[in-house]
Amino acid sequence: MHSRIMLPALLAAIPYAFAQHVHFEPPEVASYTDSILSEYHMYTAYTGPTAAISSSASQPTALPKARIVAEAAAPSCDYWLENIQHQGYAAFNPNPSNYTVFRNVKDFGAAGDGVTDDTAAIQSAISSGGRCAPGSCASSTTTPAVVYFPAGTYLISASITDYYYTMMIGNPNCMPVIKATADFAAPPGNIGLIDGDPYGANGLQYGSTNVFWRQIRNFIIDMTAIPASSAATGIHWPTAQATSIQNVIFEMSQANGTQHVGLFIESGSGGFVNDLVFNGGLNGLNVGNQQFTMRNLTFNNAVTAINQLWDWGWTYYGITVNNCSVGLNMYSGGPTALSVGSITFFDSSFTDVGIAFRTGYTANSQPPTANSLILENISLKRTPIAVQGGRNTTVLKGTPRNTYISAWGEGHSYTPNGPNMFQGTIAPAPRTAGLIDTSGAYYQRSKPQYEQYDVSQFVSARKQGAKGDGMTDDTKALQRAINNAHKNNKILFVDHGDYLVTRTIYIPPGSRIVGEAYSVILSSGNFFNNMNKPKPVVQIGKPGDLGVIEWSDMIVSTKGQQQGAILFEYNINSPSTTPTGVWDVHARIGGFAGSDLQLAQCPTTPDVTVTAQNLIEECISGFLTVHITPSAAGIYLENNWIWVADHDVEDPQLRQITIYSGRGLLDESRTGPVWLVGTAVEHHVKYEYQFTNTQNVFAGQIQTETAYYQPNPNAKIPFPYAARFSDPKFRQDFVTADGYTIPAADGWGLRIVDSSIINIYGAGLYSFFNNYSTSCSDQGNGERCQDRIFSVEGDSRAITLYNENTVGTHFMITVDGEDVARYDDNLDGFVDTIALFRSG
Repeated sequence: MHSRIMLPALLAAIPYAFAQHVHFEPPEVASYTDSILSEYHMYTAYTGPTAAISSSASQPTALPKARIVAEAAAPSCDYWLENIQHQGYAAFNPNPSNYTVFRNVKDFGAAGDGVTDDTAAIQSAISSGGRCAPGSCASSTTTPAVVYFPAGTYLISASITDYYYTMMIGNPNCMPVIKATADFAAPPGNIGLIDGDPYGANGLQYGSTNVFWRQIRNFIIDMTAIPASSAATGIHWPTAQATSIQNVIFEMSQANGTQHVGLFIESGSGGFVNDLVFNGGLNGLNVGNQQFTMRNLTFNNAVTAINQLWDWGWTYYGITVNNCSVGLNMYSGGPTALSVGSITFFDSSFTDVGIAFRTGYTANSQPPTANSLILENISLKRTPIAVQGGRNTTVLKGTPRNTYISAWGEGHSYTPNGPNMFQGTIAPAPRTAGLIDTSGAYYQRSKPQYEQYDVSQFVSARKQGAKGDGMTDDTKALQRAINNAHKNNKILFVDHGDYLVTRTIYIPPGSRIVGEAYSVILSSGNFFNNMNKPKPVVQIGKPGDLGVIEWSDMIVSTKGQQQGAILFEYNINSPSTTPTGVWDVHARIGGFAGSDLQLAQCPTTPDVTVTAQNLIEECISGFLTVHITPSAAGIYLENNWIWVADHDVEDPQLRQITIYSGRGLLDESRTGPVWLVGTAVEHHVKYEYQFTNTQNVFAGQIQTETAYYQPNPNAKIPFPYAARFSDPKFRQDFVTADGYTIPAADGWGLRIVDSSIINIYGAGLYSFFNNYSTSCSDQGNGERCQDRIFSVEGDSRAITLYNENTVGTHFMITVDGEDVARYDDNLDGFVDTIALFRSG
């Protein structure tokens, strides 16, 4: 048995603290994050322009002027979100009648004229109304806000602090500029022009793994007035699930010696960003987090486009790198202490780049599987080194020899048996016509913002009679609003609120629905409370329906006991060229105000042996969260967090709770295609992801967590086996392996049954707890939270999984009941990593 490699424990320049183990962050990761802060203290303690700071990064001899990035000129700056009547209602706020959800920064005194200092006015727009402020509030869903910026240039002289549950939205037709003054100074603890989580005396003021439900979109972040020699950051974004940054341009100095950084992330459990452009800077991205998906990013004239500080798994695709010394640097820690676990990088191009990828991976690098790297569909132009390995050796030459990388990788492989150490060319995953666009890249589409439509093309759910007050039965009113919008070819605007429903809400083909600050559909009542007769809360098309639906920025939740609720049921059959799209629509089961599934109702009981007889039945809520049915096809899901709450979001101490929700995401589409872009499914009883009798799936990065209470009780209760839903059977409660007694009936992270062409580009399958104790996942403790987490069964063919990262699991891969991969053959710091798995 191999010994586990510990992450380096360097002294931190800044103290770092985490909340109680709620959304989990291992202490080893906290220690390493501290070391990162020590190394990058010039960014984390930035107080204003300084003398030049030396950098170990190589500098280009000359940096040409940045490419001008602009969209086609819009006919006007009119934007429907600015003009529509705002009636959002924070149903569970202490004073909802006097609380304002939508805030226009100009109503708070911001001028946007490029001359006036707008710092205080913008901060007032964010903070007013007794909101959940960093340092005084751990988290909350009761103070949501949209902070809107009309067209203009907003001059700021100090950091803007982003608050919990905030959507910062600019006008996409005339993108507002947030411009730093020449004497810009971040207050103590703040980082960057926009700071998503400032530092206090005890570390980050929000626990970074518990910062959920927030967005930044449609801005130009202009740092060019700050001297190039000053370490300055555009956005500081330690973050977790259900968060996004979209459509942002970062303008940084391009002078030699520049110390500017566009986006800085040092910790968290993310996350998703897309459609970003970085011009200039030392780094476009300087990032570390447990896992992330980043799509459609462009880097122009940076020293290093992406400096990867650490991760367990990270997926990049649709990346364009122009005129940079290094494209992606994942060498952090060096060959004896590599801190980057794995990266999956595909459908991307490099032009005029010295080194496309810099890794530290060698036959003897440590940890053994760190710096696992998969490349696929990469184009190179005037890029002499494609991959530079440990000790600065060229392991894959670039141009002129190689102008295209079909597929290449390094790490451990199981095809299906292993481990086999590899570094070189591999066969690419099979891409069927339905999954790709005309260029051969995987289909991708960004969340629509309907900027081309006049406000007259929108109808309001509240104007149609829905209350959204969390108490009134809105079933008929909300259905009427959906039907009327569809009938009149309008876009339904669901004003912020909690819309209580007691029957299924049906969304017909052709519908377009957009929420405000994550409007909530809240199921309630006996209709959804029979696990023998499960019913959909939201039905996206009926079986046989053809057409397309667009849906964004909402949450579907349950109120109290809902044993038979299927939160999302997808039946619609859409063309692969124009699939049904669902962006930033999340599931949230329990743990929030109004759910009746909080600490008072659903406490943890680790000291009680939980059985079917004494289990708290009031805390059984949700039969199946997402069901893609056999008739469904052409489903594109992006940045969807399917969460059964592990803690009470409203509790000042974020204490843990126990909720029983049966199944996570079940894909049974007979034909596909299905795209799962940046999705996460957590804490269900039987499994998180299950693919059954399906085909043509793209998924990346997927992330799962086993229910924290298991095996007390295990996955056999409270939901009995249901053959209709192809449930897994758990034949043993415990197994003995390597002298350990290990739970054998915890929920699967990923299960594939009788399916083909399932292409998974990054997976984090985590089991942190055994009956709320993390000792089973502590380094060196035998990875004994559960015995298995990923299963391939039956007639399953052409299964590809890139960069599987597991925690707390003894056997990483199981094929038809046979365990083919052990954790201790694939050590990677806190996680265990397999770069390539293929079956069939």
